[in-house]
Amino acid sequence: MSTEESEALQLLYPPHIQHNTNSLHTVKFLSALFSGAAAGILGLENFSGFALFLASTLLTTSGIWLVKCKGRPQKYLHGGLGPLLNPGQDNLFSFVLVWTLFYALVHVYD
Repeated sequence: MSTEESEALQLLYPPHIQHNTNSLHTVKFLSALFSGAAAGILGLENFSGFALFLASTLLTTSGIWLVKCKGRPQKYLHGGLGPLLNPGQDNLFSFVLVWTLFYALVHVYD
């Protein structure tokens, strides 16, 4: 690790970084749930549903990056852009769960 990186890490306050990371996970989780519900209600199947998940993840990431991080995620999150772009395995599973639930509830007699 270079001295510039270590000096930049010393400026980060760990409780704030932890709070920002927890908030990011919560927002991404809710985004996955709502996009799963939308995919199920719309009756999307196969890759079109996963395309909606990818689009919602990218839209959420760009919104957080532009609005909350003001284009500088390394100031607010440890790892910079990496944690923002990572959709998270648990979010993918939650998306699929809600997707199949809403698909089954809405399109049960199709």
